[in-house]
Amino acid sequence: METLKSVDELCVAHQIDVKKLAELAGLDEPRVTAIILGRWTPSPAERDRVASAFGLTRDQIAWGHKTPIQHIYGSGPG
Repeated sequence: METLKSVDELCVAHQIDVKKLAELAGLDEPRVTAIILGRWTPSPAERDRVASAFGLTRDQIAWGHKTPIQHIYGSGPG
């Protein structure tokens, strides 16, 4: 089974920068930057647009936040 790549990994593999990906996907640069950095989980339509820029379907890309989840309540471990 093929390992799914994230959008940032695909950008490196295809030598595409934020500006070019935004252009190919028809999305604005700040949104694409947030997607690449894992700070924004794109909608299904946005996923389709980004995936099509790489010649893929949305199911062929690993999506999700990269920002570490922090505990909001309590004093933490220990």
